Amino acid sequence: MPEIDAARLTAALKDRYARVDVVDSTGSTNADLRKAVDEGAADRTVLLAETQTAGVGRRARSWSSPKGAGLYLSVALRPSGVSFAALGSLSVVAGLAVRAAAAGLGVEAVLKWPNDVLIGRAKCAGILAEAVAGADPSIVLGIGLNVLPLGDVQPGPGGLPATSLAEHGATTTDRTDVAIALLTELDDLERRWRFAAGDLTEAGLLGDYRAHCATLGQDVEVQLPDGTSLVGRAADIDAAGQLQVDMAGGQRHTVFAGDVVHVRPA
Repeated sequence: MPEIDAARLTAALKDRYARVDVVDSTGSTNADLRKAVDEGAADRTVLLAETQTAGVGRRARSWSSPKGAGLYLSVALRPSGVSFAALGSLSVVAGLAVRAAAAGLGVEAVLKWPNDVLIGRAKCAGILAEAVAGADPSIVLGIGLNVLPLGDVQPGPGGLPATSLAEHGATTTDRTDVAIALLTELDDLERRWRFAAGDLTEAGLLGDYRAHCATLGQDVEVQLPDGTSLVGRAADIDAAGQLQVDMAGGQRHTVFAGDVVHVRPA
């Protein structure tokens, strides 16, 4: 598989991003950009790697990053005018960007709250948003997107197998083209989000997310960060991008963070 063409990528995105770098290998693009933000990296700095040796997803899970099979990228953002509390909704923006890029390649994907992109019942992308402490709000947004088949990969939470754009008839698997499409969509949507001060409703993005979120209407088990879990029906996504779960007794519970398993009927 051809390597990502850094020169073509930079030329296509030069009016959208301050800097775009491609490296052959690194531990984690998110870790690298968190360090770069601490050292003063500019808003809209992008790092892509051909492979990661220590790629991570949510809750420090490993993310399989075989060389040449996918896009492993992170974007450093300094969204002035967006409160620290609103930064978490950027995962919604990223999910919509991945879905739109896939649709542009002829692949219909859906969103699984909070940070997965699915094709059918398999996972093709994951998102990791990490806020960086400092005087100004800043965040590193990591996206892993499977372009080509990964081979034998351990299923994720809930037994979700991995899949790729290629396996569903993408019109191109040129990773430079896919990266340009994804980063262009992300730029457009993130600017709308930023202009609305991180308000998904004001940005016109909440309705889009609801329309493409496969979690809504599902019976779910939510595994919470404290080790407990709750079971109910995923009823809505609120304006902050949080999941609303209706419990058996009629009580509605707001989920700020957690792993969601879609519970299939017996």
